[in-house]
Amino acid sequence: MYKLIQLLVIIILLLVVVGKGWTQVDQELFHAGLKAGINSSNVYGGIGQDFSSDAKYGWVAGGFVSIPLWEHFGLQPEILLSQKGFEATGSLLDAPYQLNRTTTYLDIPVFIALKTNSYLTILAGPQFSYLLSQKDELAASPFSVQQQQIVATDQIRENIIGVVIGLDVQVKRVVFSVRSGWDALQNNKDVTSLTPRYKNIWLQATVGFRII
Repeated sequence: MYKLIQLLVIIILLLVVVGKGWTQVDQELFHAGLKAGINSSNVYGGIGQDFSSDAKYGWVAGGFVSIPLWEHFGLQPEILLSQKGFEATGSLLDAPYQLNRTTTYLDIPVFIALKTNSYLTILAGPQFSYLLSQKDELAASPFSVQQQQIVATDQIRENIIGVVIGLDVQVKRVVFSVRSGWDALQNNKDVTSLTPRYKNIWLQATVGFRII
C-alpha cells in the first residue's frame, strides 16, 4: 500500500510538471492541483442469497489536471485513491451473515469539462478503477468447509469501468467538487458465484487546491 501511495504521488508530480508546460500556452485556462474528501458508497444490481446492503463512508484523495481545448470545453483527468464499500446482511448456503466490506480503488476518471463561467464547471466521463485492496469483517455462525471454499475461491474483478458526473465550483485557488459515480461491471467475474455480486455506486465530496 505504501508503494502505491508513492506511485500516486509521483504521477501527480508528473502531471504538475506537464502542467507547467501547458501554462505557457494558456495560463488562464490550464489548472492542476490536489484534492481530498469523503465518499458515501453503496452497491446496486446486487445478486445473492437474501443479499441487502446499506451505505458506508470512506475517504478519497488525489490530484487533477484541467486541460483546455476550446474556450469553454476541455478535458479533466484525475487520479484518486478512493475508499468504498458497504454493510450487508445475507446468507450463504442457508447460513446467515453480516458483512462490512471496505475496498480501496485507484480511480482514474477522464472528464469532458464544460466551463459555464469563471466559477462553475460541469463534468462527465468514463472512469477506470483498479482494486488495490479489500477488507471484509464478517459476523456469522461458523462456516462449513464447503462455505469456506466458496468464499476462498471467489473471483473478484480487479479492473472495472464506470461513469462519473459532477460539478466543480472554483473560488480563487480553492475548488469544491461533488461527484456521482456508477460502475458498469459487477465485482465478481464468476456469474455462478453464491457470494454477493454487485456494482459500486457512490457520492463524493472533495475540497481541492490549485497548485497551478
